[in-house]
Amino acid sequence: MKEKKKGKNKFTIPHPHFFWQRGFICRGHQKFFNSTNSNENKIPSQPKRVWEVKMGKVSAILVGLLLLCVLGEAVQNLEIYKDPTQPIYMRIKDLMGRMSLAEKIGQMTQIDRSVATPEIMKEFSIATAEDWIHMVNDFQKGSLSSRLGIPMIYGIDAVHGHNSVYKATIFPHNVGLGATRDPELVKRIGAATALEVRATGIQYAFAPCIAVCRDPRWGRCYESYSEDPKIVKAMTTIITGLQGEIPTNSRAGMPYVGGKNKVAACAKHFVGDGGTTHGINENNTVIDWKGLMKIHMPAYHPSIGRGVATVMVSYSSWNGKKMHANHQLITGFLKNTLKFKGFVISDWEGIDRITSPPHANYTYSVQAGIQAGIDMVMVPFNHIEFIGILTKLVESKVIPMSRIDDAVSRILRVKFTMGLFENPLADLSLVDQLGSQAHRDLAREAVRKSMVLLKNGETADAPLLPFPKKADRILVAGTHADNLGYQCGGWTITWQGLDGNNHTQGTTILSAISAAIDPSTELVYRENPDAEFVKSGNFSYAIVVVGEHPYAETAGDNSNLTIPEPGPSTITNVCGGVKCVVVVISGRPLVIQPYLPSISALVAAWLPGSEGQGVADVLFGDYGFTGKLPRTWFKTVEQLPMNFDDAYYDPLFPIGFGLTTEPAAAR
Repeated sequence: MKEKKKGKNKFTIPHPHFFWQRGFICRGHQKFFNSTNSNENKIPSQPKRVWEVKMGKVSAILVGLLLLCVLGEAVQNLEIYKDPTQPIYMRIKDLMGRMSLAEKIGQMTQIDRSVATPEIMKEFSIATAEDWIHMVNDFQKGSLSSRLGIPMIYGIDAVHGHNSVYKATIFPHNVGLGATRDPELVKRIGAATALEVRATGIQYAFAPCIAVCRDPRWGRCYESYSEDPKIVKAMTTIITGLQGEIPTNSRAGMPYVGGKNKVAACAKHFVGDGGTTHGINENNTVIDWKGLMKIHMPAYHPSIGRGVATVMVSYSSWNGKKMHANHQLITGFLKNTLKFKGFVISDWEGIDRITSPPHANYTYSVQAGIQAGIDMVMVPFNHIEFIGILTKLVESKVIPMSRIDDAVSRILRVKFTMGLFENPLADLSLVDQLGSQAHRDLAREAVRKSMVLLKNGETADAPLLPFPKKADRILVAGTHADNLGYQCGGWTITWQGLDGNNHTQGTTILSAISAAIDPSTELVYRENPDAEFVKSGNFSYAIVVVGEHPYAETAGDNSNLTIPEPGPSTITNVCGGVKCVVVVISGRPLVIQPYLPSISALVAAWLPGSEGQGVADVLFGDYGFTGKLPRTWFKTVEQLPMNFDDAYYDPLFPIGFGLTTEPAAAR
């Protein structure tokens, strides 16, 4: 290979023989090589010495002409975008210069995998990392076989670990991570999640959610680290874990993904999704500009500073204006003021919901969303309609070509930065990372650090926790004690989460307790024992584990926030007859004040995920309680919304509250 420089940019010209084999020869001189029967190519009948001289002259001319042909053909056919030694901006420019309008709009369209290959989508059929890799690679091979061979990017909701995949490590949901107050821990969780996502061949995670939930009635509150924007801002270290450490010389706002062990991250949902009226999902956030900047925007600054590759737009509205149609905030603020250079992606059918009812005027929705600054659209099913409408809007000059070029350049920038053009296909080298013991140990650490001790005995001088591991007989009760699906919550295997222990791998709280106690201790489990059973059981102490059932998004909107039955009955029956700790499994604070007098100790365990041992670690004193409330625990729902910075603040437990204990060995 020969390397030729042109200005500051290098390009590679293959050896002329390569062009010969490919037929890249100047047609005007092709007969000189190809015609063996022509008299023009026969060796003249002359003395040898004379022929050698003439042959030398001919050869010189031939070589010169051939080099000119090769150079000209090489420049014409040079594919700069495929050359990883070229600057990314040159690769983008070169590729976009080759793309048709249809190919550009194709880059802006994200479809669901069931549309890409309907026969591959069967419930629970994709069970192993290898299965996922083969599926994603099959899709990728289809992309690579296109005219320009532009690789696709495959995204998935990995919001508390690689939560859609069987056997993956399920970390605590964000509300629990907010209770840890440990940005370095969250960064390590991001790195572990990236490895598990890459283990299945996927390159893009729709995480983290950096919403600031200001009302626990919102069904996505557990996806928020805190009601305090400072805590949410601190937790953006997860982006560094997912994507890698951004180089020190990176330009402001540029996306960064550090190799095949990392994934593109997605800061979401831009912006104000956690501040909707009454906590209603996808509703209207009523707040002035100053309040928006103070409460809901702060975490986007460090996210962009960490090189976040993508930003997802919120379904919600700001003062009546749908965010998916908000040019002022998406283009004016995010792209122009914050200098974000990655791409902006819609939420699932997000542009459809610009109108009410959704999809009522899809042409308007496409126009409004693209002109607002959305670069990639989750269609996800009606891609033919979307592509057709957007094509007509561009051809009729309603949407300028400059807007399409801006969108495509941003998408390509992320793909080039990720190294997708050089390494489009996944291999099996990381399959052992899925659900690895190291990641499960990390999740267990996160669980124990997220536990918040709200009550511990009637006085500080007589704490109930930690429990002794050796006791005559103990009772474990409650719907959530032996239910892995419940303790993981929504966004686990399925969108809304599941009930039971057979859908993924992990350790229930009951199993963790059984493993932690002394072998001589008798453990009795009853999901909902009656009061007489408890009183006659001669138990040393009891552990009650109750809480919410799994939910996600709108299905989780809840105006009463009570513990579902039989949870309250279990608390009453058990705690009325024996010293008890109540462990609440929930994505938010729930009504607990009426039961507090009968409860000896109270623990907020949030949605801890697959590693229930972390709960047992603190209950039995292997580690001390250190977690702090990431949000206000109210007395009654009539107080809502109530946040730490309100002028009038009268909580049951304030944000930041959390009793501590010492490890049993240190006592």
